[in-house]
Amino acid sequence: MSPTPTNSVPNFINGNWIEDTTSQIQSPVHNPSTGEVIARVPHSGAKQIDQAVEAARTAYPHWAGTPAPKRAESFHRYRRILAEHADEIARLITLENGKTLEESRGDLRRGIEVVEFACGIAHLLKGENLPQVANGIDGLTMREPLGVCAGITPFNFPAMVPMWMFPLAIACGNTFILKPSEKTPLTANKLAELFQEAGLPDGVMNVVHGAREAVDAICLHPGISSVSFVGSSAVAKHVYTLACSTGKRCQAAGGAKNVLLVMPDANPDSTLRAILGSAYGCSGQRCMAGSVLMPVGQKNADDWRERLTTALREMKVGDSNAGTFDMGPLIDESSRERCQSFVNDARPAGVEVLHADDDKPERGYFVLPTLLDGVKPEMNLFQQEIFGPVLSLVRTDALADAIGLMNRLGYGNGATIFTASGAASRQFVHGIQCGMVGINIGVPAPMPLFPFSGWNQSFYGDLHVQGTEGVAFYTRQKVVLSRWDDSYVRTQGW
Repeated sequence: MSPTPTNSVPNFINGNWIEDTTSQIQSPVHNPSTGEVIARVPHSGAKQIDQAVEAARTAYPHWAGTPAPKRAESFHRYRRILAEHADEIARLITLENGKTLEESRGDLRRGIEVVEFACGIAHLLKGENLPQVANGIDGLTMREPLGVCAGITPFNFPAMVPMWMFPLAIACGNTFILKPSEKTPLTANKLAELFQEAGLPDGVMNVVHGAREAVDAICLHPGISSVSFVGSSAVAKHVYTLACSTGKRCQAAGGAKNVLLVMPDANPDSTLRAILGSAYGCSGQRCMAGSVLMPVGQKNADDWRERLTTALREMKVGDSNAGTFDMGPLIDESSRERCQSFVNDARPAGVEVLHADDDKPERGYFVLPTLLDGVKPEMNLFQQEIFGPVLSLVRTDALADAIGLMNRLGYGNGATIFTASGAASRQFVHGIQCGMVGINIGVPAPMPLFPFSGWNQSFYGDLHVQGTEGVAFYTRQKVVLSRWDDSYVRTQGW
């Protein structure tokens, strides 16, 4: 469903595209590269969430009773259809999010990998058994779906993050309600449209657009069994607290402050590519972006400052809808202003601001890729998530000191060390307090076989998205103990 700028983005409920004519608020959806309005999205609320829950509850018994191999067939078809429409979806992501086309293709590709993982749901749902757990008693476990599940997703990965959630939830036998970011609603609708084309029954997947009222309605609705969330840490904590207060399962992934630690023996060429991709890829708008650079040793820090300054001068920033660029814009004007305020506050604090030549487009929400040299651990630049193309250079003299500084941060998503030393890597892996660690990898985001394992203020909950933890989150275990008296067999002469 691709509305014109004057049309409202429809909700998708029970297999039907329904325009919300009751919403008093219609937010503009912008092309971040130009600032132009490309659609309008309703702020649907409790009424529309209730309609989606009713549709999902009605569809649940039949879908949950469908054999897992049969459910997997839908995902094999869905994967094929997504591949057929890959270029169309990537261009839609670039239009409403501003990513480069290469980044948009990566966004979708990582989502499709979760669909591929869901294709193996029959194996993933197998339980355990132990014959003769006691005299004459056999024991087994089985996994059953929860019911109606919901997902609340951010703007920065319009395809991948929703697909962290609904493919696995639905493959497990649940029905699903997706509340995507009101800033990027078009990709979510396209994903639902193609899933319907793959043969998914009506009501199994639903999409409701909105803002805080819709979020709170999801968290409070008694007909919803679980809530998955990705966004800022403040909202993650709110969602987790509200959802748990009504007895729901909740997994809520929040913000991050990820550190890139560079030892003097790191390979300069591959490390430079990794740092640039981590800090400035997706314009720094991802929870796994490397936003703090810690070269160990003063000469090492000087060398990396020079390498990065040279590389930044060569970066091209612009509208990927109109050409090929290294980096696109931020999502909207408020994000641009917030990011720019961090940069503006750096100079009075004694931090040197280094960035690309000032040749960004006049229109759109662009911030130049920036390096801040001289950032201290007590500064907000070090402690707060900027969520933009700004890399803070923090100087440190020893590996142990660097690990100690990292562990002072309240977040716990990712950290990377660049080195040729196995001993340094081992010290780093065992000393760092975060859930995802990279060794010579700029963005240590795991593949769908593994959980996206944030710690501390980067995650609220017990079971993460993806991997077997995701399967465990969207199911509950049933333990069956059975005993059969063999005297009956003997009396029957069997």
